[in-house]
Order: sequence, then structure tokens, then C-alpha cells
Amino acid sequence: MSLPTTTHRVEFVRHPHPGFPHLTAWGIRIDGTDLRALVAEATRELWSQELDGDGGRDDDTQEEREAFLLGQHAPLHLEDDADGALARAHFLGDAPQHLRDHNTGALCLLSCPCGIDACWPLLASVRVTPTEVTWSAFHQPHRKQWGELPLGPYVFPRPAYDEALATPTHLDQDPLAAAPAED
Repeated sequence: MSLPTTTHRVEFVRHPHPGFPHLTAWGIRIDGTDLRALVAEATRELWSQELDGDGGRDDDTQEEREAFLLGQHAPLHLEDDADGALARAHFLGDAPQHLRDHNTGALCLLSCPCGIDACWPLLASVRVTPTEVTWSAFHQPHRKQWGELPLGPYVFPRPAYDEALATPTHLDQDPLAAAPAED
């Protein structure tokens, strides 16, 4: 007997890329939380061990550390995707070769803030069936010692997933961008 599966809600958001405002980025929210915030929490202890170890950056303030954790990834930019067709294909498992791990087939869900996807991607296994889409086995390919991140698996009902991809939320800026200071 299999255990009941907890399903999640996904929302795709489109906005100007945080580092390259002339480009459009695809962000992701899971159950209302930006995927980058979920990754920040999942990697907090891993980064702490690395940054506070020998030669680490232990002089960072808590605010600087939080900014670092939230800013380690950027939303995904997909070339020439004005109509969203590339995003729909990508997030349904048909990602371009440069946005997938050639050994495992894992897809890039988040990119590096520098604009080069392979520099610091967040990868995950994406399994698509007629009834659901599952994201699992999240990992950072440049930190093999971290192994699988404590994130997910996330199971999304396929009809809701398809609808979220077809009707992304359009925003004027990255939702994690700093709000302008008030006078």
C-alpha cells in the first residue's frame, strides 16, 4: 500500500530578469513561497558550515548572510520566449541540452544571478505523467558533497500545473528585489 501523496501548488511568474532587465525571467512559487526562499532555507546549514569553516566569511552580518542565501540563484531566463512556449516545454521536461544535466537528465529550475545558467544552477528531477508533475532530487552540481538538498519532493496535479504554465503571473520586478526606500 502506498502512502498518500501530498500535492502542492505551483505558480510561475514572469518579470524582468533581476540582473538583465531587458530580458524576461521565469520565477517559481511553490505553495505561495518563492523557490529561492525555499532553497535558501534548504542550504542555510550547508552554507554555514562552508562559510564559517577555515578561511570562511564569518565576519558577515546576519543581514548580509540572508541576502547571500536569497541571492544565490536567479529566476530562469529562456532565450526568445515571448509567447512562453519554451518555458512550457522546459518545465514539462523538454529542456534544452544546456539546461539539463547530461548524466541524470535533471533540469535547471533556477539560474545563476550572473546570467550564465551553468555557473550556479539549481537542478531537479522532473517527472511528468498525464495526472501529475513531480519535482525531486534537488541538487547543486557544483557542490557534490552537499548531496540531495532537503527540498521536496513536490507533486503538482497536472491540470493545475499546465494552467499555471499557460497563465503565468506577470510582475513589474523580481518579487525578491529590494523595495524602494520610502522618504
